[in-house]
Amino acid sequence: MSSLSAVRKDAFDTQAVRNFCEYLRIASVHPDVNYDACVTFLTKQATSLDLPIQIHYVVPRKPIVILTWTGTEPTWPTILLNSHIDVVPVFEDKWSHQPFSANIDDQKIYARGTQDMKSVGIQYLEAIRRLKQRGITLKRTIHISFMPDEEIGGADGMRQFVHTKHFQKLNVGIALDEGMASPTEEFVLFYGERCIWYLHIHCPGTPGHGSLLLDGTAGEKAAYILNKLFAFRKQERQKLDDNPSWTVGDVITLNVTQMGGGVQNNVVPPEFVIAVDCRIPPINVDVTQWEETINQWCKEAGSGVWIEYKQKLPQVPPSRLDSSNPYWIAFKEAVDHLGLKVQPQIFPGGTDSRYVRGVGIPAIGFSPINNTPVLLHDHDEYLGVDTFLKGIEIYCQILTSVGNVEDITG
Repeated sequence: MSSLSAVRKDAFDTQAVRNFCEYLRIASVHPDVNYDACVTFLTKQATSLDLPIQIHYVVPRKPIVILTWTGTEPTWPTILLNSHIDVVPVFEDKWSHQPFSANIDDQKIYARGTQDMKSVGIQYLEAIRRLKQRGITLKRTIHISFMPDEEIGGADGMRQFVHTKHFQKLNVGIALDEGMASPTEEFVLFYGERCIWYLHIHCPGTPGHGSLLLDGTAGEKAAYILNKLFAFRKQERQKLDDNPSWTVGDVITLNVTQMGGGVQNNVVPPEFVIAVDCRIPPINVDVTQWEETINQWCKEAGSGVWIEYKQKLPQVPPSRLDSSNPYWIAFKEAVDHLGLKVQPQIFPGGTDSRYVRGVGIPAIGFSPINNTPVLLHDHDEYLGVDTFLKGIEIYCQILTSVGNVEDITG
């Protein structure tokens, strides 16, 4: 590298870190996020990159921000680089640094959102900045989207946006979205997600005085349901023990997250309610059969037990990682060229990608973060400066490869 090139690289690195820290200092934290500062910041970035920007409001006060880098073949299906601008709450007393200060200590940037996922949003923009500076043009148009409310399910964000004319006009061929940090040398890549069901299992029973031995009480029915849930949960844990190559995304997870009911110690209540978080893999599980199993448990528990679904997302097929997906081939060529070790998995949680896949568009979840502890939603969330900057160069290679995939749609 010439000394002039080194100076330019240092300048771009400094600018990238500065932009990242400025973004992190915007406390776009739930609940009741005010996204105005994020819109102002992203508008400034669009100006600095000389990219047009659109701001859509499918829901009032929930901006969807899209920057566009037009390719030389603007009619071809495009590449969507998606990220979300909201972050989860913090418990400041558990942090060693102020969570929205973007304090750099020992070459680590501490702030909520460093891993989940403001880093990726900035890496998209900084990769494009570098490609443009190098005089590189891509055939396919790149759209960079910044979505609201992903951390609370995306109901007012991507979930609605994919069904709008604005999204259809983007002509998306594939979406890239967030992944997860990896504590090892390998990078994790996600090609599918489990569908999420939130169940409230209502267990009504005979009420009365706490001194009596009543039949068919709510507690007895709730106990039966709990025993079934935890026995099944144990079976799924055993599957992971028996299959070392599996991850938690390959099994059904059940977790009791809330229990409610009762008014005082000497009154047998008329009902207990059990809240359950259930996540179902996109493959190898028949959701109809699984629902029948849960319904059978309720029937066996006693009369009147029923399920209220607070959320019941459909099972969405994963994106294909084979020769039928030319975008994947291009992505794989890019990471192979860089010598990166990539491990495809089913994502254990939920991201905006599930809504993109739900309308038939492939999506890949990938955050270029390795040799780093997984700290999303955790205290002292951080990202190393070198890891952040390396991720920008990784995206330069990925975008150059994926953005030049030849059109096969006709």
